[in-house]
Amino acid sequence: MLAVWAALGFGHLVAGLISPGSSPYLAVGDQVINLSPEPLTEFAKTQLGTNDKPVLLIGIFVVITVLAALAGLASRVRPDWGVRTVVAMGLLGFAAVILGPVFTPLDLVAPLASTVAGVAAFRWLHHLALRARTPVEDGGGVSRRTVLVGGSAAVGLGALASALGGQRLAQGIQSSRDAVTAQLAGATYAERAVAPPAAAAFPQLGTPTFLTNNSDFYRIDTALRIPTLSTASWQLHIHGMVDREVTLSFADLLKRPLVERTITLTCVSNPIGGNLISTANFIGVPLRDILLEAGVKPGADQLFSTSADGWNTGTPTSVVMDPARGALLAVGMNGEALPPEHGFPVRMVVPGLYGYVSGTKWLVDIEATTFANPDKQGYWLERGWSQMGPIKTMARIDNPQGFANVTADTVTVSGIAWAQHTGIAKVEVRADGGPWQAATLSTEVSVDTWRMWHTELALRSGSHYVEVRATDKSGYTQTDERADPIPNGASGWPSVRFSVA
Repeated sequence: MLAVWAALGFGHLVAGLISPGSSPYLAVGDQVINLSPEPLTEFAKTQLGTNDKPVLLIGIFVVITVLAALAGLASRVRPDWGVRTVVAMGLLGFAAVILGPVFTPLDLVAPLASTVAGVAAFRWLHHLALRARTPVEDGGGVSRRTVLVGGSAAVGLGALASALGGQRLAQGIQSSRDAVTAQLAGATYAERAVAPPAAAAFPQLGTPTFLTNNSDFYRIDTALRIPTLSTASWQLHIHGMVDREVTLSFADLLKRPLVERTITLTCVSNPIGGNLISTANFIGVPLRDILLEAGVKPGADQLFSTSADGWNTGTPTSVVMDPARGALLAVGMNGEALPPEHGFPVRMVVPGLYGYVSGTKWLVDIEATTFANPDKQGYWLERGWSQMGPIKTMARIDNPQGFANVTADTVTVSGIAWAQHTGIAKVEVRADGGPWQAATLSTEVSVDTWRMWHTELALRSGSHYVEVRATDKSGYTQTDERADPIPNGASGWPSVRFSVA
């Protein structure tokens, strides 16, 4: 076990110093995600939310540790078992790295170093253990304490190596982000977001604040290894069915007029009443302007975008090229550079579309092509999700919480509603299957953002069941027909059951 832990730590160190994307441990985790059946992936997202990745990594670590322990027991009789186990795990790491979406020969260094370190650590610890069992007169006499201290030292060095590599990498990212944040603070903007009025949210009544802090902004993606791109090395290549190919550096991007827009993003995996929705002021450059310079050819109905880690998706060209849509190449979020987990240095943001077809993080490539191209089918499209991904009109109840006990003559019910790029016109609430009652809406900031609501209900003592539905500005009222997130987003009326004392 100690030898395997040392291997994991040393491999992580080498990956951090040479090729951050080649950590064998994280590469195996990525392959588990890629090979998992869609129902299992959706179950993990629904049940675990943003904790799905930590749970997966812990699970992989537990499995590795159990296998290492069993191999250790077998090595009491045949030491070959220990070496074979470490080598087998090393080969698994090699395969995971090679099969990764972005692979270069340099990525092989980390799994090789991990395997060598693991075998060396095992042989050394096994040698100490044999000496501890050998009588003094036969050349033994090493105490079990020495074996344990030596093993602890090996694990300590592995952990320290991993920490140093990770720290070095984190400092580099933070330094680059700080520089971008400073640039954004001193930049001239062609458009600034309007400060939300006090009546844009009702947090005192149980709704979220209008803007979501970066640290609280929901995160759903497939990346166990957050790509580590510096602004100096970042480039965006726009090609395919265009009149002229365009390659932009980060400096090129920041020379353009910047805009700041308040946008609500929603994940297609959001269940009825779910929390995978957040709002921020995004800073960036209009994507449409850059595509006009490239000259997207007629017939190119898909913009196939790719992340630095190889993830990809297709976005309807017509939506991005709509001058009223406001699609962005975003570089900032709530006044600072994008956080690494939200796509630093550049990501796509397209109001009105679920992120799985529009929100490519760590963006490095856009190809104008067609949805009919069999070689350009996005990551989630290949897994059974729909092609276009327009966000559905929905509402959510935030207060009271399910199964709460409320002591009040009048119960305040509040929440949020959204119909990005269409806008919310009305929210209605009803209790125990009774008549619908119009709720009070917050001041609208933009049709691209969520809208808060609240109402008062006079309810008798006992258990009650409250439902909500939203109507958007097109006249469409949220359907009561319940549907799972797959293939194009959940639907149904959110509800909550609680008791009044």
